[in-house]
Amino acid sequence: MFFYSFPLPVIISIVLFLSVFIGKKFRSINLVLAGVLLLIWLGRNFKISIAESINNTDVEVVFWNASHDRDFIDVFKEFKKIPNVVVLSEYHGNYLTETKKQYPNYYFYENKNEAIGVFSKQPISVKSIKPSKYNSTVINFETYNINFYAVDVSGSFDVPRSWELNFVSKNILNNKNTLVLGDFNVPYESKLLKPLKTNFNHAFNKKGFGFRETWFYNLPLLSLDHIWVSKDLKILKTNKVCTFKSDHAIIKTVIKN
Repeated sequence: MFFYSFPLPVIISIVLFLSVFIGKKFRSINLVLAGVLLLIWLGRNFKISIAESINNTDVEVVFWNASHDRDFIDVFKEFKKIPNVVVLSEYHGNYLTETKKQYPNYYFYENKNEAIGVFSKQPISVKSIKPSKYNSTVINFETYNINFYAVDVSGSFDVPRSWELNFVSKNILNNKNTLVLGDFNVPYESKLLKPLKTNFNHAFNKKGFGFRETWFYNLPLLSLDHIWVSKDLKILKTNKVCTFKSDHAIIKTVIKN
């Protein structure tokens, strides 16, 4: 509740708003405080990195929380070329039959019970499906000879995030040649992500440019969506695509192959 209600941009806005109603002496203190918090926020959340050269053999991986009944077609339209792998959470599969007809040479996997969909230009091998008691999911699959964990953490406020992130950590069994991606429903600053921070690189922190936050409707409030890359794999580039088709931004990373 704290993370959702009071990310730094909201706290800065509150400090500036209160400055209107207080005397000059305290107003100056408030403005200095707002300036310090702004610098902290920018330093922590705005990333600058130089993308490396990308070859046709490298693997482009996309994750999107596709709420509002969005589909793979909506992702394809956002990029000049179709990514190699796409994972969608809050996926309903309403248009999959039509999508398969348009792209008959590619591979699709959907799990409507867990609301996760996967697209790949190469065959998809699903290794395991692990649902929690409280609607979190970890799906392990393989494609492009890379091990993937698609994660969707329950967003219910009455379910402690510690329960669900511990469930996720217990089901991430590999930390080599592996990507973990999904909607974790906690920001990067959360201590509950420590196991992932220890064993994986955060794709946007490593090779992203701009604000890391993926939520809410293009406002850089919280980084709830993450792509984690095992440290033996090389990240070439990561970027975020803002869109009003969902309240979450699309994130894409390119892995050296």
